[in-house]
Amino acid sequence: MAVFDSAGCERVFSEKISGAKTDRAALVRALKALGPRDTLIVTRRDRLARSTRDLLNVLAQIGEAGATFRSLADTWADTTTPHGKLILTVLGGLAEYERSLIIARTDEGRRRARANGVKFGRKPVLTPYQRREALARREAGESSRGQDRPA
Repeated sequence: MAVFDSAGCERVFSEKISGAKTDRAALVRALKALGPRDTLIVTRRDRLARSTRDLLNVLAQIGEAGATFRSLADTWADTTTPHGKLILTVLGGLAEYERSLIIARTDEGRRRARANGVKFGRKPVLTPYQRREALARREAGESSRGQDRPA
């Protein structure tokens, strides 16, 4: 955490959940801990939020606490200036756009794979023979738990 030490951070909140998620426990704790004249510092702006709406909501919470926001990798991301606020809004929109493109490409890839016969999900535990045998035994009245196991 040397990067945060060199930035003058007194307290560090860490999590491994994607910035695309809005319900992140460490972010909630960090936002609650903010007070007037504090600065929330992140390694990269996209670690805070990927959608424009989420980014603006988080920045509003930071502002309501009387705090500011700064990104170490993105030095232009500084909410203490009108220019920084503008750039953050524009780039938040671009990140959301990029994410929607990724989702669209992934969906298209899945559709193509299905059309080519690819089956998704877990592999069956039973072979087709085992499945037929189990169904035949069940139809014959045999218990699915087996005789030798206690109920």
